[in-house]
Amino acid sequence: MGLAFSFFMVVIFIALVVLGVEVAGLQYLFGIIVPYIAFAIFLLGMAYRILKWARAPVPFRIPTTAGQQKSLPWIKASPLENPSSTAGVIGRMALEVLFFRSLLRNTRMEMHKGPRLAYHWEKWLWLGGLTFHWSLLVILLRHLRYFTEPVPAFVSWLEDVDGFFRIGLQGLYITDVLILVGITYLFLRRVIIPQVRYISLPADYFPLFLLMGIAGTGVLMRYFYRIDVTAVKELAMGLITFHPIIPANVGVLFYVHLFLVCVLGIYFPFSKLVHMGGIFLSPTRNLPNDSRARRHINPWNYPVKVHTYEEYEEEFRDKMKMAGLPVEKP
Repeated sequence: MGLAFSFFMVVIFIALVVLGVEVAGLQYLFGIIVPYIAFAIFLLGMAYRILKWARAPVPFRIPTTAGQQKSLPWIKASPLENPSSTAGVIGRMALEVLFFRSLLRNTRMEMHKGPRLAYHWEKWLWLGGLTFHWSLLVILLRHLRYFTEPVPAFVSWLEDVDGFFRIGLQGLYITDVLILVGITYLFLRRVIIPQVRYISLPADYFPLFLLMGIAGTGVLMRYFYRIDVTAVKELAMGLITFHPIIPANVGVLFYVHLFLVCVLGIYFPFSKLVHMGGIFLSPTRNLPNDSRARRHINPWNYPVKVHTYEEYEEEFRDKMKMAGLPVEKP
C-alpha cells in the first residue's frame, strides 16, 4: 500500500507540472516561485532541526564503541573504534561520513532448516549505499557549473574525470549510471526482502521514487532530449542573484526535474533524509570515550541539599548509642 501510494504521488507531481506548463503556461510558478519557496522551507526546516538537536541535553558520555577503551599503558587501545581524544573522534566521524564504516559491519540474520541461525555480511547494502551517496555528491558538485560564473576549476576537473568514457562524441558521466544502479538496488532490496518490506513505510518509498524521478529526468535531458544548457544556466543565475527570468526555450522536462528537486527540498528536513545533518550532532558518534581519564559532571545539575553522615550522627548519636549502634565519635 505504501509503495503504490508513494509511486502515484510522484506520478501526480509529474502530471501536475506537465499540465501546468504545457496547458496553463505556469512557467513562472514552477521556475521561480516554487524554487524560492522550497529553498526557504529547506533552510528554515534544517535550521529548526539542527537547533533542536543542539539544545538537547547530553549530561553524560554515550558514544557507541566497538573496540578497546584507552586505559593502562600496556593495553592496546582502538583510537578509531573507541576514541579517547578529539583527533580520534574526527577520524571516526570522517570514516563514518565518507565511507559508512558502521554500515560496512552490518549483518543480516536468517533462519535455516535445523533450525539453524545464520548471520550474513550485508556488503551489498554497504556498496549500494556508498555508490548512491558518492554519485549524488559528485552530481551536485557538477551542477555548480549552472550557479557560478566563472565555473570553479575543480568543477571542470571533476567533469573531465567523471565523463572520461565517451560513446562517439557524447561524453557519458559514470555517476549518471551509478546513481541509477544504486537507487534501483536500494529500491529492489526494500521490495524483495520480506523482512525489510514488512517494516517499510510510505516515508521509505517516497524519497526513493522522488530520487528516481530526479535522476531519470536528468539522464533524459542529458542524453536523449537535449535542452538548451545556456538557457538553464541563465535561469539558475537569475534565481541565485534574485533577478529571476524565464528563458523561452526551456522544455517541460526541465520543469519536471526542477519541481521534483523542489519537492525533495521541502520534504528533506521533515524526513529520514535529515540524517545527513543529524549524524554530526549524534552523541553516540561525536563524543570521545574518556570517562576513565576525566570526571564528567552534569552541567544541568541543580543544587541539592544533602545530609552527610557526620550531620546524621551528630543528630542521632544518643539514640544510636542507646540502640547499640557503632558511632565514630564517642
